[in-house]
Order: sequence, then structure tokens, then C-alpha cells
Amino acid sequence: MNTTLQAPLEASRAKRLKAATNDTHDRLDKRIMAAEPFASVENCGRFLSVQYQFHRDIDALYANEQLAALLPDLAERRRLGQIRQDIEDLGLPLPESGGEVPFGAGASVDLPTALGWLYVAEGSNLGAAFLFKMARALGLDENRGASHLAGHPDGRAQHWRSFTGALDALTLAEDEELRLADGARAAFRRVHGLVESE
Repeated sequence: MNTTLQAPLEASRAKRLKAATNDTHDRLDKRIMAAEPFASVENCGRFLSVQYQFHRDIDALYANEQLAALLPDLAERRRLGQIRQDIEDLGLPLPESGGEVPFGAGASVDLPTALGWLYVAEGSNLGAAFLFKMARALGLDENRGASHLAGHPDGRAQHWRSFTGALDALTLAEDEELRLADGARAAFRRVHGLVESE
């Protein structure tokens, strides 16, 4: 009787990326929750400031034609405008520009690195369901102060699956896989730094 074991199927790229960034992601989640982002409107304002600065960093990616060819619904995933509206809904000033953004409009982009940053942005949208419930307890919702946390009409899970499906379908060389993971880790570190500075 043949008792050789089959090698396990290789995890999808999105799952490998999740494993590669798990520690960085976990530290960030704990830090965000320690700040109690929806304990008060003031705390919510600090959370929105972080969100705004991060999405300002990556906003140009949503208009990048090379990325749009890889992720066909990329433009509709842009959330900076919603975050800006949420801040204005609360009567708060927009955060000042913190210097150069990592991805300037029209600048050349390393696609794997950019995809890593987009992975973090899209993942945060998936995880926003819990935060959205907390925001509702403050009287905020998709119409006022928490529009960027609201789920996609197709559902959060489906919206995430369409992104990870496109990500998993890409053909990347080994060094590009490394830059993808490095980009995701850099994005998590950027958000962590923004949380610390608020």
C-alpha cells in the first residue's frame, strides 16, 4: 500500500500575504483599538485623521492605468472623498499635508509594492464592519460621519473576494512577490505611525 502523503496545496497569494503580514497587522489592530476610536466624537476625529492621511498617501494609485488593468474595478474602490466628507460632517478641519506622499499623481509606480499598499487598504474595508457598528453607537452612519466604513452594496465579503481574486490571478516573479509583501508591511507601518502621531 502506498503511504506517500500528497504535498498540501499552495495557499493563494492573498492568504500568503496575510500570513506574511500577520504580526504587523495584529500590532496595528491592537493599537487602533487601544485608542478607542469610537468612544467619543473627539476620538473618532483622530481616527478619521489617520484614515484621511493614509488614503491621501495612496489616492493616486486608484487612477493608475497599469494598476487599473490588473484590478478592473480599482477606481470605484477609492475612499478619500468619503473620508473627507466624514470629517466635514463632524465639523473638523482636514489634516494638513504631511509632506510627500509615497505615490504621487503621475509618478512611476512599482506595481507589486503598490499592490501591497492596496491590499492593506482593501483589507481595512473588509474589517470595517465592526468599526461601523461602533460608529453607529455614536449616531454616525453611512449618511453622516461614517460613510467610508459602510459596506459595499454587493457585500463586504464579495467586494474583498473580487479584489483577492484579481490579486491571486496575477503572474508575479519571486522578487515581485517579495516587493508585494514588503509594500503591505510598509503600509501597515505607515498607518501605525499615523496612529501614534495623533
